[in-house]
Amino acid sequence: MDLISIIGTVLAFVVIIVGTILKGSSIEALWNAGAFVIVLFGTLAALLVQNHGKVLKHALKMVPMIYRPPRHRPDDLISRIVGWSEISRRQGLLGLEPQIEAEPDPFISKGLQLLVDGGEPEAIRGVLEVDLETREATDLAGAKVYEMAGIYSPTLGIIGAVMGLMAVMQNLADPSKLGHGIAAAFVSTIYGVALANLFMLPMSARLKSLVSKQTRMREILIEGLVSIAQGDNPRQIEARLQGYVA
Repeated sequence: MDLISIIGTVLAFVVIIVGTILKGSSIEALWNAGAFVIVLFGTLAALLVQNHGKVLKHALKMVPMIYRPPRHRPDDLISRIVGWSEISRRQGLLGLEPQIEAEPDPFISKGLQLLVDGGEPEAIRGVLEVDLETREATDLAGAKVYEMAGIYSPTLGIIGAVMGLMAVMQNLADPSKLGHGIAAAFVSTIYGVALANLFMLPMSARLKSLVSKQTRMREILIEGLVSIAQGDNPRQIEARLQGYVA
């Protein structure tokens, strides 16, 4: 679990609630069913219009990555690749076959299988790079869903505020309703801006960062497997791959 992300999410709620109290309002003032429907479901409607269902489904599946991100340890991966290189030099490429069965990552497993099957270095690179580009594009599309939600929700908040003020204008003859009505109208703005800046946009940025790191790990893997297929010396492979590590 990523404790920092959990703390950030909890802190986002705390900021809104405590800030409301310190400003002299009440927690009850933050709840408005109409504002909730306009901002949340309005944003969802915009996302449904913009994206295919497959993209939205993938975006939802990516949320756990924020709180339980995949491990990105390039040094460990390089050590494994060097180990595979040493095995292949001692036992031949078929000596890597047991590694395929024990490998939980399907991308690594596919790469090793191509290597064991005796694929040409450039053929291995071509197959894996297509997989890499497809996966990266899919993940970035999922991350962009939250970016677009962060763009739409403040606008929906303004729409909700305007609709609330329209209701207030219809009750000008009753001054007792004006204060409450105006306060309720601006709850939509709070929902929209808070949803965008405390949740959606940070989530999108975090997911893009994780996708970038995952892509870098796979680039290291591809280069390492191609080097093994070329019969390069393990020490040379290690030195080349260390160039990917900042």
